[in-house]
Amino acid sequence: MTRMIFSARVGDDGVLRVTVPVGIQDADQEVQVTVEPVAKKTMTQKEWEAWVQSMAGSITDPSFRRHEQGEYEERKA
Repeated sequence: MTRMIFSARVGDDGVLRVTVPVGIQDADQEVQVTVEPVAKKTMTQKEWEAWVQSMAGSITDPSFRRHEQGEYEERKA
């Protein structure tokens, strides 16, 4: 059996549910599971702005189109 690293998220109920199919050839073997929280990576304002800018024009699907936006509703002030 080879070492595996994977990510999972703890549910809203505080329970981590993990299913790992390792294969029948590895049945009846003892394994060790380590639970280690993943540090959240936060973006700086500049990094976020660069990410947003990098998304511009990223849809390459030629069938993608912007649908009609309809009429603007005039409301009384």
